[in-house]
Amino acid sequence: MTVSGLGKILVLMGGTSAEREVSLRSGAAVYDALCSLQADVKKIDIQQHAVAQLTAEEFDIAFIALHGRGGEDGTIQGVLEWLEKPYTGSGVMASALAMDKWRTKLIWQAAGLPTPTAFLLKADSEWSQLINELGHDAIVKPAREGSSIGMRKVHTAEDLRESYEYASGFDGLVLAESWVSGAEFTVAIVDGEALPAIQLKTTHEFYDYDAKYKANDTQYLLPCGLSEEKEAELQQLALRAFDVLGCQGWGRIDVMQDSDGSFWLLEANTAPGMTDHSLVPMAAKAVGMEFPQLVEKLLLEAQGRSRG
Repeated sequence: MTVSGLGKILVLMGGTSAEREVSLRSGAAVYDALCSLQADVKKIDIQQHAVAQLTAEEFDIAFIALHGRGGEDGTIQGVLEWLEKPYTGSGVMASALAMDKWRTKLIWQAAGLPTPTAFLLKADSEWSQLINELGHDAIVKPAREGSSIGMRKVHTAEDLRESYEYASGFDGLVLAESWVSGAEFTVAIVDGEALPAIQLKTTHEFYDYDAKYKANDTQYLLPCGLSEEKEAELQQLALRAFDVLGCQGWGRIDVMQDSDGSFWLLEANTAPGMTDHSLVPMAAKAVGMEFPQLVEKLLLEAQGRSRG
């Protein structure tokens, strides 16, 4: 089957999360790719009344180009399940889990997978004790935001407290995670296959929102610089991390490598960026898959899964 046999495709984009602007760019790129394939496609900017919007649309399958809460957290997936419409990416449970960095870590730890030490923060946390246990280098994160929104690197108890207050403006659930000093990698997964790893290099303190979307000096190394054996180890770890969360279809796993060469899982992304120079399309291109073919593959996988 090709994309022309899928019927009416609805590209879901925009949304109401802090990642709205990124989602609009992803959705526009996916829509343009499908138009280039002569697909029967429509794009829709999901707003506050998503159930009413989707119920009013006639479509056969959805491409989810939404990022963040409301689009990547199982919510829109639940609506599509209720409408009995196939859609790209992970299902309700895996989407909800992967959106929650804290619960993702708990599952990885239970499965025996390596992920940095972390603690949930509260307004009355013992800041001095926590920064000592974290090793005086840590990253504070809203648990349910993407694109590094609300994240700060900290070194002192006062940094930790102030960064908690800042992050809690984005999410009521905030964690602090031990900082892993070393190289950062991301591994795209498409239809059960780990694509070539990409190493991320930035002049910023970490790979933050500006490094991702605004900086001109962020480097993406592909090949990633690892030996063949070490890259295979990284890919297998990413696949395992993806699978234990119950993820399906496609996604991306972010990983750090420490000075000893060991890998540490950071987070899972179940609806990564899909502009023509986002990371998943970049990895796909390295194995000869152009952007329109990647979009088509994700839709065909979703359709096949719904029939299976």
